[in-house]
Amino acid sequence: MGLRVPISWLNDFVTTSDPEALAERLTLAGLEIEMLETIGQLWEENLFYVAEVLEVSPHPQADRLSLVKVSYGNDASLVAVCGAPNLRAYENKAIPSAIKVPLALQGATLIDAYSEEPKTFKLKAGKIRGIVSEGVLCSAKELGVSDDHEGVMILPEEAPVGESLQKYLGDTILHFDIKGGFSHLLAVFGIARETAALTGVPFKQDVVTDLQNQAHEISDAPPFLELKIEDPHFCSRYSALLIEGVTVGPSPYWMQQRLLRAGMRPISNIVDITNYVMLEIGQPLHAFDYDLLKERAGENQPAIIVRCAKDGEKITTLDGVEHTLDDQMLLITDTKSSVAIAGVMGGAETEVSEKTTRILLESANFEFLNNRRTSQILKLRTEASERFGKRIDPELTMIAASRAAQLMVEYAGGKLHPVYGDLYLHKKEVVSIELDPVYVRRLLGIDLKPQEMIEMLERLEFSVIPGEKLMVSVPSHRMDIQIAADLVEEVARVYGYNRMQGTLMNDELPKFHLNTKLTGTQKVQDILVELGLDEIISYSIIDLKDEAALNLEKSMDQSQYVGLKNPLSAERTHLRRSLVPGVLSTAQRNLRTQDRMLVFEIGNIYLPLKNEILPDECSSLCILMTGNSNQDSWIHAENQEKMDFYNLKGVVDALLMGLHVEDVIWQKGKGASYHPGRCAEILLDGQVLGTVGEIHPKIAQRFELPEQPFAVAELDMDRLLTHWEQNYEVEPLSVYTPIYEDLAFVVEESVPAGEVESLILKVGGKLLEKARLFDVFRGEQVGKNKKSLAYALTYQSYDRTLTDQDVEPIRKKIVKQMKQKLNAELRV
Repeated sequence: MGLRVPISWLNDFVTTSDPEALAERLTLAGLEIEMLETIGQLWEENLFYVAEVLEVSPHPQADRLSLVKVSYGNDASLVAVCGAPNLRAYENKAIPSAIKVPLALQGATLIDAYSEEPKTFKLKAGKIRGIVSEGVLCSAKELGVSDDHEGVMILPEEAPVGESLQKYLGDTILHFDIKGGFSHLLAVFGIARETAALTGVPFKQDVVTDLQNQAHEISDAPPFLELKIEDPHFCSRYSALLIEGVTVGPSPYWMQQRLLRAGMRPISNIVDITNYVMLEIGQPLHAFDYDLLKERAGENQPAIIVRCAKDGEKITTLDGVEHTLDDQMLLITDTKSSVAIAGVMGGAETEVSEKTTRILLESANFEFLNNRRTSQILKLRTEASERFGKRIDPELTMIAASRAAQLMVEYAGGKLHPVYGDLYLHKKEVVSIELDPVYVRRLLGIDLKPQEMIEMLERLEFSVIPGEKLMVSVPSHRMDIQIAADLVEEVARVYGYNRMQGTLMNDELPKFHLNTKLTGTQKVQDILVELGLDEIISYSIIDLKDEAALNLEKSMDQSQYVGLKNPLSAERTHLRRSLVPGVLSTAQRNLRTQDRMLVFEIGNIYLPLKNEILPDECSSLCILMTGNSNQDSWIHAENQEKMDFYNLKGVVDALLMGLHVEDVIWQKGKGASYHPGRCAEILLDGQVLGTVGEIHPKIAQRFELPEQPFAVAELDMDRLLTHWEQNYEVEPLSVYTPIYEDLAFVVEESVPAGEVESLILKVGGKLLEKARLFDVFRGEQVGKNKKSLAYALTYQSYDRTLTDQDVEPIRKKIVKQMKQKLNAELRV
C-alpha cells in the first residue's frame, strides 16, 4: 500500500509551489516518489468554470433531455442540453438551494465516459435535437475525477461561481513508495515535517500544537469505561474518548475529496474522520458504537479489555468474514467477547451505523511484530496494520484521538466527554545518542561545522546539546534512530546526497577477506555454463507431496522437515531437504515446449537439528540432463541416443577436474529415487560427496515426465568447496613419446570399476600417466557373475623415452596386485 499525498492537503502544513522540484528533493532524501498525478490536467482556465444552475426546463423534442440554464460569473450565462437524471428532477421547479456544477465550454477537452479505453474528445458547437447546446455540465468521469457517470457532478454550495475549475478542484498528488520501518512518513504531517526540513520552508504545526495544549482531564479509569490491558507486551497504551450526541451522515465535501485523492472511499462522517486523521497524523483509530458496548455489558459498565485470543477463538470482522484466531493474536474485547482484532480490523458486532449517537473512540499503540504476524496469517492487510506493522510512536494516541474528537464535534454535532481515558503502561524512554562531529566528517567526506550539523538535526526536531561531542535527543516519532550512524544519515539527507562531491579515500584500506563460498560458487557456475548447462532457481519452500514422490520405499516423516507456521499457501508449507523435486518440476514444465534440458541449481537445503530452533542450512548442487545427446545432429530425433548416466558422469568429472578435486572414488549407489544399477555415490576422503544416477521410471511418472532417461546428480556444495584447490601446480608436458597398452581384467560383478582403476594407478607409479576404462563385457566367455573391464594405459616419462623393458615389470606388478587384492584374472 503506497501513500498518496495531495499537494492541497500538504499545503495545510507547508507552502509548496513546484510539485516536480519537491518530488525530486524528497526522492533524493530517501522518500521515493513513484509518480506525480495531476488532477485537472486537461482543464484550461478559460474553458472550465464553477457554474450555478438557474433554471431547468424540459427539452421540447426529447423526453430524457433537459435544458439547463446556468450562470458562470460576471453576468455570463448559457443554456446547456443535459441528460443527467439528477438535474432532470428540477424541471419546471424552483431550485430549492444553490446547485453548483462544473461547466465546460466549446473547445474544452473532456474524457469520453462511454469509451472502454482511455480516450478524450474536444467539445464542438452543435445542436442536440434541434437545440444549440452552448456547453457541457460535466460528470465526475468526464472530468477524470472518478468513475461516477450517473449524473452531473454536484459541487458544494460554497463553491465560488465563475471560479476556474482548475483553481477550485485542480490538484497534484504525490505517490510515495515508503520502504522500511518509517511509520512517521506514512502521514501527511510526517511528509510536511520532512518537506520543511529539506526545503527550509516554515512548518505550520498549529493542528498538533493546539491539541497538545488543550486542557482536559486524563484518567486511566474514566467514568464511562473500564480499561484493562492483560498483555502489556503487545499493547503499551490504550486511549479512549467518548463523543455523545453525534449524527451519522455524509462527511463534508472537502474531506471526501481529500480521502478520494488519498485512495480511500468516503463512507460516513464518523468513519471518514477516523480515516482522515490516520492519513493526516499517522495514528490509526477505530470508532465503536458505545450504546452497543453498553447493551452487551448489561447492567455493568462497558469494558475494553486488551488480551490475546484463545486458541480457536472466532471473530467476524467489518468485511463480514469470520476468522479463526490463535493464542498469539491480540484482540480488543469486552466482558462478553471480542469486538476487534487489535490494529487490524474492527468487529461487526459494534460497528457504527446510521442509528449510532454515541461514539467510543479508540486510539492505541500495538507491538509491531505481533501486529504484522496477525495481519499476514489472517491475510488482512489494512491501512491500520500497514502502519502498526512499521512501529508507531505511542505519544500519538492522545493527539490523534483529540483531533478526531474535534472534527466529530464540528462535523457530526457531537459533544466530547470532559474526561479522556488513557492507560499508558510503558512510557517510551527518550533515546540520547552521542555524536562526534569528526565521525560525521569522516563518514560523509564533507567539511561540515558542528553548528551546521546542529541546525540540520534541529530542523528534523532533534534536540541537540552542543559541545566537543554533540548530545542528541531523538524525537519520539523517530523509532528508527538507534545509533550515531543513523544521525549521520539524517545529516546527509538534509545536506543533500546530490551535493556531495566525489573524493578519494583518505583512510587505510580495510583488509581483504576472500569469500571462499561465494567465489567457489561462482567458479562452479562458470564451469557448468561452459559445459553447456543453464542455471535455474526453484522455490526453497515446497509441497511435501513433491518430496514424498521421490521416495518409493517408505512413507513421509514430516518431523524430518522444517515447517512454516504461517505458509502463504497450502502448496508451500515446508522448507526443502533436497533440490531434486524443484529441478524435476522445472523439467516437467519446460519439456512441454522443448525436448532437451541441461540445467543446474545451486541453493540451500534445510535440515532440522534436534533441540535447536533454527535448522542446519547446507549448500547443495543439483544437475539434470535429459533428451537427445546431440542437439545439432542430422539424425532424426527419435533415432538419436538419449543422455543418460554416462553423459552426466562426464559433466561431473569435468566439474571435479575444473575444481582440481582429486582422489575421488565412484562406487555403486542405492538411492531410493534412482534406477537400480544406474546410480553411483561419489566418495571424497571417505565421506559421501553426492549421488549421481538416472531417476527411477516410477518417480519420473509421479512427476508426469516423458518416458526417457533423466540423469540427476546432487552434490554437497559445502564439502565440495572445502576440497577446491584454488592454488595448484601445473604439471609440465613430457616431450618424450608415450607407450600405449590395453589390459583387460575379469573380476567379480560386485567389484566397482573405480576401485580397479584406483589400484592400477597406485601400482603403476609415476610412469603410469593414465588409465581409462574403455570397455565392459559380460557373457559366457568370462563366466557367471563376472565381468571384463578393459583399460587403456598410458606410460610416459619426463626424462627419457620408455621401452618395453621399462614397462614390462610395471605390467607384471599390476597383474600380480590385481590378483592378490581383487582376485582379478588377466584376460588374454
